Amino acid sequence: MTREIKIAAAAYKFDWFDDFDAYRAKLTRWVEKAADCDLLVFPEYGAMELASLGGKQVAGDLEASLHEVARHAEARDALHAELAAAHGIHILAASAPHFDAARPVNRAVLFGPEGRIGHQDKQIMTRFEREEWFVQAAPGLRVFDTPVGKLGVLICYDSEFPLLGRQLAEAGVEIILVPSCTDTVAGFNRVRIGSMARALESQCIVVQSPTVGLCDWNPAIDENRGRAAIYAPSDGVWPESGILAEGEMDQCGWVKAKVDLEKVRESREDGRVLPFAHWPESAASAVI
Repeated sequence: MTREIKIAAAAYKFDWFDDFDAYRAKLTRWVEKAADCDLLVFPEYGAMELASLGGKQVAGDLEASLHEVARHAEARDALHAELAAAHGIHILAASAPHFDAARPVNRAVLFGPEGRIGHQDKQIMTRFEREEWFVQAAPGLRVFDTPVGKLGVLICYDSEFPLLGRQLAEAGVEIILVPSCTDTVAGFNRVRIGSMARALESQCIVVQSPTVGLCDWNPAIDENRGRAAIYAPSDGVWPESGILAEGEMDQCGWVKAKVDLEKVRESREDGRVLPFAHWPESAASAVI
């Protein structure tokens, strides 16, 4: 028995738009290039390019850019829902600031062929988010039970915290999606290492989608380093490297891989090592 799906992870470059139709055209091109896949993953804060719709002064201001991007949420959601339905696919949209209160959260929304499925907010904020941008955390992890598997989302920094990944794994998640936005190679590697560790310990698939390239018109997303990749546990069931597919560093475009989700079950039940099953033993240990 197989449960094979095809996953696409975006290494996404920011663009300037003079109107929403230009954004619509870009996103449509991106989705069409990965329409041969079942699940598409876009990066953290990839929606910040919509700040350009407010003009240079708004786009160049940390606070004003948050509100400008949030202002386009309804139109952006409608576009993603339209594209997911047209191609019969699932899309994790690039995350964006979302205001339910005075300060925004960092929210990624999942869409399927039938429309909006739900959202995941970032759990733990970086120093820049909490000390300079004042984006807030919104605790609470969600599990999305979809035709392409049980999905969970750890937004960028969240991937560096093992207990978050463990909660998702214990809830049955088979694929963890990690949209990221990092401005240094060190930052990218922290998320990469965290993602690979979550794949190892939870014996699941982890998909990392980063922003890449320079963006000189907004101080929050001015530099972007990374490469898209799809990871698995190196437990004898998957490739020895733990890498199913990865792109070149800072290269814009899609990275794709076919994944048989039955192998996630096989890993957890009969891998060469069983960290998913043996996790309680580590939790029971104490410093003596």
